[in-house]
Amino acid sequence: MQQTLPSLSPPFTTMDPQFQNPSQDPAGTDRRSPILSPLHVVQKVKQNLIFKSKWAELNGAMGDLGTYIPIVLALTLAKNLDLGTTLIFTGVYNFVTGAIYGVPMPVQPMKSIAAVAISNPSFGIPEVMAAGICTGGILFLLGVTGLMKLVYKLIPLPVVRGIQLAQGLSFAMTAVKYIRTVQNFAKSKTAGDRHWLGLDGLLLSIICACFIIIVNGAGDENDDCEMNDSSRSGSWRRKLRKNIASLPSAFIIFLLGVILAIIRGPKAVKGFKFGPSSIEVVKISKHSWKEGFIKGTIPQLPLSVLNSVIAVCKLSTDLFPEKDVSATSVSMTVGLMNLVGCWFGGLPCCHGAGGLAGQYKFGGRSGGCVALLGVAKLVLGLVLGSSLVKILDQFPVGVLGVLLLFAGIELAICSRDMNTKEESLVMLICTAVSLVGSSAALGFFCGIVVHFLLRLRKLEKGQSWATFWYHGNP
Repeated sequence: MQQTLPSLSPPFTTMDPQFQNPSQDPAGTDRRSPILSPLHVVQKVKQNLIFKSKWAELNGAMGDLGTYIPIVLALTLAKNLDLGTTLIFTGVYNFVTGAIYGVPMPVQPMKSIAAVAISNPSFGIPEVMAAGICTGGILFLLGVTGLMKLVYKLIPLPVVRGIQLAQGLSFAMTAVKYIRTVQNFAKSKTAGDRHWLGLDGLLLSIICACFIIIVNGAGDENDDCEMNDSSRSGSWRRKLRKNIASLPSAFIIFLLGVILAIIRGPKAVKGFKFGPSSIEVVKISKHSWKEGFIKGTIPQLPLSVLNSVIAVCKLSTDLFPEKDVSATSVSMTVGLMNLVGCWFGGLPCCHGAGGLAGQYKFGGRSGGCVALLGVAKLVLGLVLGSSLVKILDQFPVGVLGVLLLFAGIELAICSRDMNTKEESLVMLICTAVSLVGSSAALGFFCGIVVHFLLRLRKLEKGQSWATFWYHGNP
Protein backbone atom coordinates (compact mmCIF):
# COMPACT_ATOMS: atom_id res chain seq x y z
CA MET A 1 0.00 0.00 0.00
CA GLN A 2 1.53 3.29 -1.07
CA GLN A 3 -1.21 5.80 -0.29
CA THR A 4 -1.24 7.75 2.94
CA LEU A 5 -3.59 6.21 5.44
CA PRO A 6 -5.36 7.67 8.43
CA SER A 7 -3.52 7.30 11.71
CA LEU A 8 -4.00 4.40 14.05
CA SER A 9 -4.61 4.42 17.76
CA PRO A 10 -1.87 2.77 19.86
CA PRO A 11 -0.25 0.35 19.49
CA PHE A 12 -0.74 0.64 15.72
CA THR A 13 0.52 4.22 15.40
CA THR A 14 4.11 3.07 15.58
CA MET A 15 4.19 0.06 13.36
CA ASP A 16 5.37 1.47 10.06
CA PRO A 17 6.39 4.87 8.66
CA GLN A 18 3.79 4.57 5.93
CA PHE A 19 1.15 4.84 8.63
CA GLN A 20 2.66 8.07 9.95
CA ASN A 21 0.37 11.02 9.37
CA PRO A 22 2.07 13.86 7.49
CA SER A 23 -0.44 16.34 8.83
CA GLN A 24 0.85 16.06 12.37
CA ASP A 25 2.05 19.30 13.96
CA PRO A 26 5.54 19.59 15.48
CA ALA A 27 4.23 18.50 18.85
CA GLY A 28 3.00 15.27 17.33
CA THR A 29 -0.72 16.06 17.68
CA ASP A 30 -2.67 14.29 14.96
CA ARG A 31 -5.40 16.38 13.41
CA ARG A 32 -7.04 13.54 11.54
CA SER A 33 -9.55 11.02 12.73
CA PRO A 34 -7.97 7.92 14.31
CA ILE A 35 -10.47 5.67 12.54
CA LEU A 36 -8.98 3.13 10.13
CA SER A 37 -10.94 0.97 7.76
CA PRO A 38 -10.97 -2.80 8.38
CA LEU A 39 -9.55 -3.34 4.87
CA HIS A 40 -6.45 -1.29 5.68
CA VAL A 41 -5.95 -3.20 8.94
CA VAL A 42 -6.21 -6.56 7.15
CA GLN A 43 -3.74 -5.46 4.47
CA LYS A 44 -1.28 -4.20 7.06
CA VAL A 45 -1.50 -7.43 9.06
CA LYS A 46 -0.87 -9.47 5.89
CA GLN A 47 2.17 -7.31 5.16
CA ASN A 48 3.53 -7.80 8.68
CA LEU A 49 3.10 -11.57 8.52
CA ILE A 50 4.78 -12.11 5.14
CA PHE A 51 7.77 -14.45 5.36
CA LYS A 52 11.01 -12.93 4.06
CA SER A 53 12.31 -16.48 3.71
CA LYS A 54 10.37 -19.54 4.84
CA TRP A 55 13.37 -21.46 6.18
CA ALA A 56 14.96 -18.39 7.75
CA GLU A 57 11.75 -17.39 9.55
CA LEU A 58 11.22 -20.95 10.76
CA ASN A 59 14.79 -21.03 11.99
CA GLY A 60 14.41 -17.65 13.70
CA ALA A 61 11.35 -18.87 15.58
CA MET A 62 13.62 -21.29 17.48
CA GLY A 63 15.95 -18.52 18.66
CA ASP A 64 14.00 -17.70 21.82
CA LEU A 65 13.29 -21.23 23.06
CA GLY A 66 16.51 -21.39 25.06
CA THR A 67 14.92 -18.90 27.46
CA TYR A 68 11.28 -19.91 27.19
CA ILE A 69 11.45 -23.67 27.75
CA PRO A 70 13.65 -23.79 30.91
CA ILE A 71 11.57 -21.19 32.78
CA VAL A 72 8.20 -22.65 31.78
CA LEU A 73 9.41 -26.17 32.55
CA ALA A 74 10.78 -25.11 35.96
CA LEU A 75 7.51 -23.44 36.98
CA THR A 76 5.49 -26.40 35.72
CA LEU A 77 7.54 -28.89 37.72
CA ALA A 78 7.99 -26.75 40.84
CA LYS A 79 4.66 -24.91 41.08
CA ASN A 80 2.25 -26.98 38.97
CA LEU A 81 1.85 -24.22 36.39
CA ASP A 82 -0.75 -25.25 33.80
CA LEU A 83 1.49 -25.77 30.77
CA GLY A 84 -1.43 -26.22 28.36
CA THR A 85 -3.02 -22.89 29.34
CA THR A 86 0.34 -21.12 29.16
CA LEU A 87 1.01 -22.50 25.68
CA ILE A 88 -2.41 -21.36 24.45
CA PHE A 89 -2.07 -17.81 25.78
CA THR A 90 1.57 -17.32 24.80
CA GLY A 91 0.74 -18.71 21.36
CA VAL A 92 -1.96 -16.06 20.95
CA TYR A 93 0.43 -13.39 22.24
CA ASN A 94 3.08 -14.43 19.69
CA PHE A 95 0.66 -14.30 16.78
CA VAL A 96 -0.87 -10.95 17.75
CA THR A 97 2.46 -9.18 18.39
CA GLY A 98 3.83 -10.48 15.09
CA ALA A 99 0.76 -9.13 13.30
CA ILE A 100 0.98 -5.75 15.03
CA TYR A 101 4.69 -4.99 14.79
CA GLY A 102 5.89 -6.85 11.71
CA VAL A 103 9.17 -7.78 13.45
CA PRO A 104 10.12 -10.94 15.42
CA MET A 105 8.88 -9.42 18.70
CA PRO A 106 9.42 -12.13 21.34
CA VAL A 107 7.11 -13.26 24.12
CA GLN A 108 9.14 -14.32 27.16
CA PRO A 109 8.33 -15.28 30.75
CA MET A 110 8.82 -12.55 33.36
CA LYS A 111 12.12 -13.78 34.76
CA SER A 112 12.15 -12.04 38.13
CA ILE A 113 8.67 -13.28 39.04
CA ALA A 114 9.63 -16.79 37.91
CA ALA A 115 12.82 -16.69 39.99
CA VAL A 116 10.91 -15.66 43.12
CA ALA A 117 8.33 -18.40 42.57
CA ILE A 118 10.94 -21.13 42.11
CA SER A 119 13.05 -20.08 45.11
CA ASN A 120 10.18 -19.31 47.53
CA PRO A 121 7.97 -22.26 48.60
CA SER A 122 5.15 -19.97 49.79
CA PHE A 123 4.98 -18.07 46.51
CA GLY A 124 2.43 -20.13 44.59
CA ILE A 125 0.44 -19.76 41.37
CA PRO A 126 -2.04 -17.21 42.84
CA GLU A 127 0.89 -15.00 43.89
CA VAL A 128 2.54 -15.44 40.48
CA MET A 129 -0.62 -14.36 38.68
CA ALA A 130 -1.20 -11.45 41.07
CA ALA A 131 2.35 -10.24 40.40
CA GLY A 132 1.80 -10.51 36.64
CA ILE A 133 -1.51 -8.61 36.76
CA CYS A 134 -0.04 -5.81 38.89
CA THR A 135 3.04 -5.49 36.67
CA GLY A 136 0.92 -5.54 33.53
CA GLY A 137 -1.46 -2.94 34.92
CA ILE A 138 1.34 -0.52 35.77
CA LEU A 139 2.99 -0.94 32.36
CA PHE A 140 -0.35 -0.41 30.61
CA LEU A 141 -0.92 2.82 32.54
CA LEU A 142 2.60 4.04 31.73
CA GLY A 143 1.87 3.41 28.06
CA VAL A 144 -1.61 4.94 27.96
CA THR A 145 -0.53 8.11 29.77
CA GLY A 146 2.55 8.60 27.57
CA LEU A 147 4.93 8.40 30.53
CA MET A 148 6.79 5.44 29.03
CA LYS A 149 7.57 7.53 25.93
CA LEU A 150 9.03 10.23 28.17
CA VAL A 151 11.13 7.66 30.04
CA TYR A 152 12.40 6.27 26.73
CA LYS A 153 13.50 9.74 25.57
CA LEU A 154 15.26 10.60 28.81
CA ILE A 155 17.39 7.45 29.19
CA PRO A 156 20.82 7.96 27.52
CA LEU A 157 21.91 5.44 24.91
CA PRO A 158 25.01 4.24 26.87
CA VAL A 159 22.75 3.26 29.77
CA VAL A 160 20.48 1.30 27.41
CA ARG A 161 23.53 -0.40 25.94
CA GLY A 162 24.71 -1.25 29.45
CA ILE A 163 21.40 -2.98 30.22
CA GLN A 164 21.56 -4.86 26.90
CA LEU A 165 25.16 -5.95 27.50
CA ALA A 166 24.37 -7.08 31.04
CA GLN A 167 21.32 -9.07 29.91
CA GLY A 168 23.22 -10.61 27.01
CA LEU A 169 26.15 -11.66 29.21
CA SER A 170 23.73 -12.97 31.84
CA PHE A 171 22.07 -15.15 29.20
CA ALA A 172 25.43 -16.35 27.93
CA MET A 173 26.67 -17.27 31.43
CA THR A 174 23.42 -19.08 32.19
CA ALA A 175 23.80 -20.93 28.89
CA VAL A 176 27.32 -22.05 29.78
CA LYS A 177 25.96 -23.32 33.12
CA TYR A 178 23.29 -25.31 31.24
CA ILE A 179 25.96 -26.79 28.98
CA ARG A 180 28.50 -27.65 31.70
CA THR A 181 26.29 -28.90 34.54
CA VAL A 182 23.21 -31.07 34.96
CA GLN A 183 20.15 -28.98 35.87
CA ASN A 184 17.30 -29.70 38.25
CA PHE A 185 14.73 -27.14 37.09
CA ALA A 186 12.15 -28.16 39.68
CA LYS A 187 14.51 -27.04 42.48
CA SER A 188 16.48 -24.49 40.44
CA LYS A 189 19.74 -26.23 41.35
CA THR A 190 22.64 -27.90 39.59
CA ALA A 191 23.19 -31.63 40.01
CA GLY A 192 26.88 -32.07 39.26
CA ASP A 193 29.03 -31.79 36.16
CA ARG A 194 27.66 -33.03 32.86
CA HIS A 195 29.24 -36.17 31.40
CA TRP A 196 31.06 -35.91 28.10
CA LEU A 197 29.10 -38.66 26.38
CA GLY A 198 25.41 -39.46 26.30
CA LEU A 199 22.20 -38.12 24.79
CA ASP A 200 22.62 -34.94 26.83
CA GLY A 201 26.39 -34.97 27.08
CA LEU A 202 28.91 -32.17 26.86
CA LEU A 203 30.19 -33.43 23.50
CA LEU A 204 26.72 -33.11 21.97
CA SER A 205 26.49 -29.46 23.08
CA ILE A 206 29.92 -28.67 21.66
CA ILE A 207 29.00 -30.25 18.32
CA CYS A 208 25.76 -28.23 18.19
CA ALA A 209 27.64 -25.00 18.96
CA CYS A 210 30.21 -25.71 16.24
CA PHE A 211 27.41 -26.47 13.79
CA ILE A 212 25.78 -23.08 14.44
CA ILE A 213 29.09 -21.25 13.99
CA ILE A 214 29.78 -23.04 10.71
CA VAL A 215 26.30 -22.29 9.36
CA ASN A 216 25.65 -18.81 10.74
CA GLY A 217 29.14 -17.46 11.25
CA ALA A 218 29.08 -14.17 13.16
CA GLY A 219 25.56 -13.51 11.94
CA ASP A 220 26.58 -10.62 9.67
CA GLU A 221 24.46 -10.56 6.53
CA ASN A 222 27.33 -8.85 4.65
CA ASP A 223 29.50 -11.94 5.11
CA ASP A 224 27.77 -13.71 2.23
CA CYS A 225 28.35 -10.78 -0.15
CA GLU A 226 32.02 -10.53 0.80
CA MET A 227 32.36 -14.28 0.44
CA ASN A 228 30.88 -14.21 -3.06
CA ASP A 229 33.14 -11.36 -4.15
CA SER A 230 36.29 -13.09 -2.91
CA SER A 231 35.54 -16.55 -4.27
CA ARG A 232 34.38 -15.99 -7.84
CA SER A 233 37.13 -18.25 -9.12
CA GLY A 234 35.42 -21.33 -7.73
CA SER A 235 31.70 -21.55 -8.40
CA TRP A 236 31.34 -24.89 -6.66
CA ARG A 237 32.83 -23.41 -3.51
CA ARG A 238 30.39 -20.50 -3.60
CA LYS A 239 27.47 -22.87 -4.05
CA LEU A 240 28.62 -25.07 -1.19
CA ARG A 241 28.97 -22.10 1.17
CA LYS A 242 25.62 -20.71 0.08
CA ASN A 243 23.93 -24.05 0.69
CA ILE A 244 25.53 -24.37 4.12
CA ALA A 245 24.53 -20.81 5.05
CA SER A 246 20.92 -21.52 4.03
CA LEU A 247 20.54 -24.40 6.51
CA PRO A 248 18.05 -23.70 9.34
CA SER A 249 20.60 -24.42 12.08
CA ALA A 250 18.44 -23.60 15.12
CA PHE A 251 15.49 -25.59 13.77
CA ILE A 252 17.70 -28.59 13.03
CA ILE A 253 19.17 -28.49 16.54
CA PHE A 254 15.75 -28.12 18.15
CA LEU A 255 14.42 -31.03 16.07
CA LEU A 256 17.42 -33.08 17.17
CA GLY A 257 16.55 -32.22 20.78
CA VAL A 258 12.96 -33.41 20.31
CA ILE A 259 14.16 -36.71 18.83
CA LEU A 260 16.63 -37.22 21.68
CA ALA A 261 13.90 -36.37 24.23
CA ILE A 262 11.68 -39.10 22.77
CA ILE A 263 14.57 -41.57 22.87
CA ARG A 264 15.43 -40.64 26.47
CA GLY A 265 11.83 -40.88 27.67
CA PRO A 266 9.76 -43.18 25.44
CA LYS A 267 7.18 -43.60 28.22
CA ALA A 268 6.46 -39.87 28.04
CA VAL A 269 5.06 -40.27 24.53
CA LYS A 270 2.79 -43.09 25.66
CA GLY A 271 1.50 -40.86 28.45
CA PHE A 272 0.22 -38.16 26.11
CA LYS A 273 -3.37 -37.13 26.75
CA PHE A 274 -5.09 -35.44 23.85
CA GLY A 275 -7.13 -32.31 24.40
CA PRO A 276 -6.56 -28.89 25.98
CA SER A 277 -6.40 -28.16 29.67
CA SER A 278 -9.55 -26.83 31.27
CA ILE A 279 -9.13 -23.07 31.58
CA GLU A 280 -10.41 -21.67 34.87
CA VAL A 281 -10.18 -18.30 36.60
CA VAL A 282 -7.41 -18.29 39.22
CA LYS A 283 -8.67 -17.46 42.72
CA ILE A 284 -6.44 -14.75 44.21
CA SER A 285 -6.84 -13.91 47.89
CA LYS A 286 -5.97 -10.58 49.53
CA HIS A 287 -2.83 -12.18 50.95
CA SER A 288 -1.82 -13.37 47.46
CA TRP A 289 -2.30 -9.87 46.04
CA LYS A 290 -0.09 -8.43 48.76
CA GLU A 291 2.63 -11.07 48.42
CA GLY A 292 2.51 -10.95 44.63
CA PHE A 293 2.97 -7.19 44.54
CA ILE A 294 5.70 -6.95 47.19
CA LYS A 295 7.76 -10.00 46.24
CA GLY A 296 6.94 -10.22 42.53
CA THR A 297 5.91 -6.89 41.02
CA ILE A 298 8.40 -4.62 42.79
CA PRO A 299 11.54 -6.51 41.65
CA GLN A 300 10.05 -7.29 38.21
CA LEU A 301 8.91 -3.77 37.27
CA PRO A 302 12.37 -2.19 36.73
CA LEU A 303 13.44 -5.16 34.62
CA SER A 304 10.25 -4.95 32.54
CA VAL A 305 10.61 -1.21 31.96
CA LEU A 306 14.30 -1.38 31.08
CA ASN A 307 14.66 -4.67 29.20
CA SER A 308 11.13 -5.48 28.03
CA VAL A 309 10.30 -1.98 26.79
CA ILE A 310 13.23 0.45 26.56
CA ALA A 311 15.90 -2.03 25.38
CA VAL A 312 13.46 -3.81 23.06
CA CYS A 313 12.48 -0.56 21.35
CA LYS A 314 16.10 0.49 20.91
CA LEU A 315 17.16 -2.90 19.60
CA SER A 316 14.19 -2.99 17.22
CA THR A 317 15.22 0.42 15.87
CA ASP A 318 18.80 -0.84 15.40
CA LEU A 319 17.77 -4.03 13.60
CA PHE A 320 14.71 -2.74 11.75
CA PRO A 321 15.14 1.02 11.15
CA GLU A 322 12.21 1.02 8.73
CA LYS A 323 9.88 -0.05 11.56
CA ASP A 324 8.91 2.49 14.20
CA VAL A 325 8.25 0.41 17.32
CA SER A 326 7.41 2.85 20.12
CA ALA A 327 7.82 2.53 23.86
CA THR A 328 4.15 3.44 24.22
CA SER A 329 2.89 0.55 22.12
CA VAL A 330 5.29 -2.03 23.58
CA SER A 331 4.37 -1.00 27.13
CA MET A 332 0.68 -1.34 26.29
CA THR A 333 0.99 -4.77 24.66
CA VAL A 334 2.99 -6.11 27.61
CA GLY A 335 0.35 -4.74 29.94
CA LEU A 336 -2.58 -6.17 28.00
CA MET A 337 -1.00 -9.64 27.76
CA ASN A 338 -0.87 -9.94 31.52
CA LEU A 339 -4.13 -8.15 32.28
CA VAL A 340 -5.87 -10.84 30.20
CA GLY A 341 -3.92 -14.11 30.51
CA CYS A 342 -2.89 -14.07 34.16
CA TRP A 343 -6.50 -14.25 35.35
CA PHE A 344 -6.72 -17.70 33.73
CA GLY A 345 -3.36 -19.10 34.81
CA GLY A 346 -1.28 -18.05 31.82
CA LEU A 347 2.35 -17.39 32.78
CA PRO A 348 3.19 -13.65 33.21
CA CYS A 349 4.92 -12.61 30.00
CA CYS A 350 6.73 -9.67 28.50
CA HIS A 351 8.83 -8.81 25.47
CA GLY A 352 12.60 -9.09 25.78
CA ALA A 353 15.66 -7.74 23.99
CA GLY A 354 17.38 -11.12 24.33
CA GLY A 355 14.56 -12.93 22.58
CA LEU A 356 14.52 -10.40 19.75
CA ALA A 357 18.30 -10.69 19.34
CA GLY A 358 18.11 -14.50 19.35
CA GLN A 359 15.36 -14.66 16.75
CA TYR A 360 17.20 -12.14 14.57
CA LYS A 361 20.44 -14.11 14.97
CA PHE A 362 18.86 -17.22 13.48
CA GLY A 363 17.06 -15.50 10.60
CA GLY A 364 13.83 -13.96 11.92
CA ARG A 365 13.05 -10.82 9.92
CA SER A 366 9.27 -10.38 10.03
CA GLY A 367 6.23 -10.81 12.23
CA GLY A 368 5.64 -14.12 10.48
CA CYS A 369 8.53 -15.59 12.48
CA VAL A 370 6.85 -15.23 15.87
CA ALA A 371 3.37 -15.81 14.40
CA LEU A 372 4.55 -19.22 13.22
CA LEU A 373 5.90 -19.97 16.69
CA GLY A 374 2.59 -18.82 18.15
CA VAL A 375 0.59 -21.17 15.95
CA ALA A 376 2.86 -24.06 16.99
CA LYS A 377 2.36 -23.26 20.70
CA LEU A 378 -1.38 -22.89 20.21
CA VAL A 379 -1.68 -26.24 18.43
CA LEU A 380 0.42 -28.02 21.08
CA GLY A 381 -1.61 -26.42 23.86
CA LEU A 382 -4.93 -27.43 22.28
CA VAL A 383 -3.87 -30.95 21.22
CA LEU A 384 -1.57 -32.13 24.04
CA GLY A 385 -2.19 -29.67 26.87
CA SER A 386 -0.17 -30.15 30.04
CA SER A 387 0.86 -33.70 29.12
CA LEU A 388 3.59 -32.14 26.96
CA VAL A 389 5.61 -31.47 30.12
CA LYS A 390 6.65 -35.14 30.22
CA ILE A 391 8.53 -34.84 26.94
CA LEU A 392 9.96 -31.39 27.77
CA ASP A 393 11.39 -32.82 30.98
CA GLN A 394 13.49 -35.17 28.82
CA PHE A 395 14.67 -32.45 26.40
CA PRO A 396 18.51 -32.16 26.40
CA VAL A 397 19.26 -29.12 28.52
CA GLY A 398 22.69 -28.74 26.93
CA VAL A 399 21.03 -28.21 23.55
CA LEU A 400 18.82 -25.48 25.04
CA GLY A 401 21.97 -23.95 26.48
CA VAL A 402 23.53 -23.70 23.04
CA LEU A 403 20.51 -21.81 21.66
CA LEU A 404 20.50 -19.49 24.67
CA LEU A 405 24.25 -18.90 24.36
CA PHE A 406 24.04 -17.47 20.86
CA ALA A 407 20.93 -15.44 21.71
CA GLY A 408 22.81 -13.83 24.61
CA ILE A 409 25.92 -13.14 22.55
CA GLU A 410 23.83 -11.54 19.78
CA LEU A 411 22.24 -9.20 22.33
CA ALA A 412 25.61 -8.33 23.88
CA ILE A 413 27.12 -7.57 20.46
CA CYS A 414 24.55 -4.78 19.98
CA SER A 415 26.54 -2.66 22.44
CA ARG A 416 29.53 -2.42 20.10
CA ASP A 417 28.51 1.03 18.80
CA MET A 418 29.84 2.90 21.85
CA ASN A 419 32.60 4.85 20.12
CA THR A 420 33.92 7.13 22.88
CA LYS A 421 35.57 6.34 26.22
CA GLU A 422 32.89 8.37 27.98
CA GLU A 423 30.07 6.28 26.49
CA SER A 424 31.95 3.05 27.14
CA LEU A 425 32.57 4.03 30.77
CA VAL A 426 28.85 4.61 31.41
CA MET A 427 27.92 1.39 29.62
CA LEU A 428 30.47 -0.80 31.42
CA ILE A 429 29.68 0.56 34.90
CA CYS A 430 25.98 -0.05 34.25
CA THR A 431 26.79 -3.57 33.04
CA ALA A 432 29.14 -4.45 35.91
CA VAL A 433 26.72 -3.31 38.62
CA SER A 434 23.81 -5.07 36.92
CA LEU A 435 25.71 -8.36 36.77
CA VAL A 436 27.36 -8.30 40.18
CA GLY A 437 24.31 -6.94 41.97
CA SER A 438 21.92 -9.10 39.93
CA SER A 439 19.75 -6.01 39.57
CA ALA A 440 19.06 -4.14 36.35
CA ALA A 441 17.52 -1.33 38.41
CA LEU A 442 20.72 -0.82 40.44
CA GLY A 443 22.85 -0.90 37.31
CA PHE A 444 20.52 1.58 35.64
CA PHE A 445 20.73 3.96 38.61
CA CYS A 446 24.55 3.83 38.67
CA GLY A 447 24.70 4.37 34.91
CA ILE A 448 22.47 7.45 35.15
CA VAL A 449 24.59 8.89 37.98
CA VAL A 450 27.86 8.36 36.07
CA HIS A 451 26.35 9.86 32.91
CA PHE A 452 25.19 12.93 34.89
CA LEU A 453 28.60 13.43 36.54
CA LEU A 454 30.42 13.15 33.21
CA ARG A 455 28.10 15.69 31.62
CA LEU A 456 28.44 17.96 34.66
CA ARG A 457 32.20 18.13 34.09
CA LYS A 458 31.54 19.67 30.67
CA LEU A 459 28.72 21.98 31.68
CA GLU A 460 28.97 25.38 30.00
CA LYS A 461 27.31 28.65 30.88
CA GLY A 462 23.93 29.10 29.22
CA GLN A 463 23.86 25.50 27.99
CA SER A 464 20.37 24.10 27.41
CA TRP A 465 19.10 20.99 29.19
CA ALA A 466 18.84 19.07 25.91
CA THR A 467 22.43 19.85 24.95
CA PHE A 468 23.65 19.05 28.46
CA TRP A 469 21.93 15.65 28.74
CA TYR A 470 22.05 14.41 25.14
CA HIS A 471 25.52 15.58 24.05
CA GLY A 472 23.89 18.05 21.72
CA ASN A 473 21.73 15.36 20.07
CA PRO A 474 18.37 15.29 21.91
